[in-house]
Amino acid sequence: MHNVLILRGEGRYADPWHDFAATSDRLAGLVRDEGLEVRVSGAVEEELASLDDVDLLVLMVGNPTRHGLESSTFAAAQEGFEAYARDGGSIWSHHVSATSFPHMPAWERVIGGRWVGGVSMHPEIGEALIEVPDTGHPITRGLGDFTVWDERYTHLRVSEAVHPLAFHEHEGVRHPVLWTHRSGLARVVYDALGHDVRSFDSPERQILVRRSLGWLLGGETVDALA
Repeated sequence: MHNVLILRGEGRYADPWHDFAATSDRLAGLVRDEGLEVRVSGAVEEELASLDDVDLLVLMVGNPTRHGLESSTFAAAQEGFEAYARDGGSIWSHHVSATSFPHMPAWERVIGGRWVGGVSMHPEIGEALIEVPDTGHPITRGLGDFTVWDERYTHLRVSEAVHPLAFHEHEGVRHPVLWTHRSGLARVVYDALGHDVRSFDSPERQILVRRSLGWLLGGETVDALA
């Protein structure tokens, strides 16, 4: 049985714009529906320091900068995250997690991109068209374009090494909102969608959740992992 740990923003990693309790609980329900063991925790740095029994690490956390970067537990958290990635851990970063850990150089390197203050932005939240080109990747194969109620991150700094799978268009420019990345042995998905629970109401988003789980845990579908 695969163990999934969802870290949600609490304390220094909370913010007033995201209901991490609601979104993490909704995602946890979708993960359980696939027959996987899942645990949700708000002890972000303490959990990152010890990931030995975690098969998939999911991050739904904010930027701690507004609370101050100093923390007695951060060094151990950074060391634990780097070791997890180096040893081939699977990582799924959601939405605002692109802003997090600005003082952890490994974060952007592993995830494959990040939000850049003064450059990155998002249009007003609402119904959005997500473009899904046919790349043949198992996460998006045959899915096609869909609409979702969400916040579309724009002008992220994205590594050329990522494999973009879905996009939105803003002012005539396409911006990736879903990508996979291989950082050494680590397997990574970054999903810029998921501002609130309405995002997970979309049937296509639920397909992306199920397929992302499968890809991250080493197969094309969750069923293949049983």
